[in-house]
Amino acid sequence: MISGMRSPLLAILPNSAVLIAAVSGRALAAAARRAGLRPLVADLFNDSDTLALAERAIKLSGSLQDGIGEVALLEALKELAGDEMPVALIYGSGFEANPGVIDAISRRFAVAGNSAQTIRAVKDPVNLQRLCRQIGIPHPAIAFEAPNDLKNWLVKRSGAAGGSHVRQARDSSVGRQHYYQRFISGRNLSALFLADRKRANMIGFSRQWVSPTSQTPFRYGGAVRLGRYDRKKAALIETWLNALVEITGLVGLCSADFIDDRDLHLIEINPRPGATLDIFDCEETPLLLEHMRATIGSDIQIPSYAGSSASGIAYADKALGSFPDVNWPVFTADHQISGTALQAGDPICTVFATAPSASAAMKAVKDRIKQIAVNWREEYR
Repeated sequence: MISGMRSPLLAILPNSAVLIAAVSGRALAAAARRAGLRPLVADLFNDSDTLALAERAIKLSGSLQDGIGEVALLEALKELAGDEMPVALIYGSGFEANPGVIDAISRRFAVAGNSAQTIRAVKDPVNLQRLCRQIGIPHPAIAFEAPNDLKNWLVKRSGAAGGSHVRQARDSSVGRQHYYQRFISGRNLSALFLADRKRANMIGFSRQWVSPTSQTPFRYGGAVRLGRYDRKKAALIETWLNALVEITGLVGLCSADFIDDRDLHLIEINPRPGATLDIFDCEETPLLLEHMRATIGSDIQIPSYAGSSASGIAYADKALGSFPDVNWPVFTADHQISGTALQAGDPICTVFATAPSASAAMKAVKDRIKQIAVNWREEYR
């Protein structure tokens, strides 16, 4: 999507300013720096990493559940841009529940990404189910009335992200923005692709894991980039996503989440850069540049990878009145600021690791999370 004005995206120059809007903008800001761009960030956290990466940053009001409000965001973006004409605005999570905000932004700035219409097409559960039936993609059944066998169903919140909104269906009373989805057993699989409105240019596959609590059994825990994946299944996924892109006009960095067992079931489409950006981005082929090039129809390149990379989230086990001053290791990011009061379940930092294999990278991340947790678990006592 490009706004009606002559887009500065037509001339992507080194050291250009780029606006970033997301629930958390750190990963996009880091990707912008790898692409040789100057990030101007509006997000809900303004953590210390984001502030270090951004040329300018503004902390927004809002919540993980409700997303980002239109009026405050537009004012923040205008303030960040100042007298400059940023080359583009790139958005992350926080807009699926209210995609109309994207259209409002596009009237002022060139947006590198999908339009509100396209977001609705793939994020509305009823429409995604219709698209899957049209293409022939297996997709779990959904319902808006309580099914009889609740134990085989999940409850999800429309437009939400991150897994914390997903729970087992236990009763027949859910909120207006929620729906039921039949539970499918198997392993999580995510396919990252670069869409050009005609086809899905496959970048790679990753597996995610959960960091469950009693209240959030499907909370996102982390992801690992796979070095290898089943060729037949990969070809099938590419065929499905090519058809989906052609029908919906998806553009830029997107991902598709599947349940992978003997069969594949598409669970959802994320029509923007997401949680696996950190483990797929690279200096040789910066993905944010390819994302912008895809938006304007320019030729794109797909990175090549060796070995594996993983990232995981460290969460607070208990409430903490004042987060301690931590000497953060170089393999961490998204750091909580010392002195901050935390609730149980709040994210503390992101942890990274690379290794020759996916299993080794995932193990290294989980081990590192345990190692650094001693820095704040002492404070619980």
